[in-house]
Amino acid sequence: MRLDPTSLELFVSVVEEGSIAAAAGREHIAAAAVSSRVNALEEALQTVLLKRTNRGIVPTAAGLALVSLARGVLHSMDEVFLQMREYATGVRGHVRVFANISSITEFLPREIQSFLAEYPKVQIHLEERASSVVARAVAENAADLGFVTLGPYGEDLETRVYHTDQLVVITPKRHPLAHRRAVVFAETLDYEYVGLHAGTAINLQLARSACELHRTLKLRIQVSSYDALCQMVGAGLGIGLLPRSVADPYARVLGIRVISLKEAWADRQLGMCARSFEALPMAAKLFVSHVEKLAR
Repeated sequence: MRLDPTSLELFVSVVEEGSIAAAAGREHIAAAAVSSRVNALEEALQTVLLKRTNRGIVPTAAGLALVSLARGVLHSMDEVFLQMREYATGVRGHVRVFANISSITEFLPREIQSFLAEYPKVQIHLEERASSVVARAVAENAADLGFVTLGPYGEDLETRVYHTDQLVVITPKRHPLAHRRAVVFAETLDYEYVGLHAGTAINLQLARSACELHRTLKLRIQVSSYDALCQMVGAGLGIGLLPRSVADPYARVLGIRVISLKEAWADRQLGMCARSFEALPMAAKLFVSHVEKLAR
């Protein structure tokens, strides 16, 4: 047996109005139709719900119980509609985001904070991964949206420029290169590097550029964060490569030196990627729009 929400709504109206005629007027329906609905409810539930008196209609004990239950059901159904409308408009939702370390360290915290302040019912699930892993996750629908260093990852994705950054060399303060204002990459290959974990865009760029020069990259240590990289460089364990916006604050705290890198590839573009920006869930579309507005 299934109860019709329309019948429940009409029954509540009859009880609240005290007569079938008044309920019919309130709901803009014929009185005979209201009476038929109430009779069908009583038959389906096999109990008397209303008593007809010369003062009008009053609910039985079963009728009072049904009114209470019906109001809860109707309220829940209204809530279903309201919440689904929020999902449809992006006010409520869940956005799965994979991002590389540069995006997470430099830009996303501020952008996510301001987005959630505007859309507090949206949940953002953020995971940090290497750019190549981010691209694959988006292509395989493990993430709605990815933030990567733009480059060829072999995935069929739509991309948009997100931010630009500039890679610089950092050295301990007593390093032979510490007094230099700028260097070319080849000059750094005489020294040991502190690198990020395998698969990151920066590590791939270091290895590729060294190979193009027919040189070997002396990778002494690999770490998993910019903070650890700067700490290792500050302790004199090697030199490193990272974005200028990250290096400058650490330079003031740790006393490391920041040196410009005179290479075309040092100027990078960070990008957003999706299988289709047009096909993104509404909440994800709102997040993309918000991020693009902040990036202007």
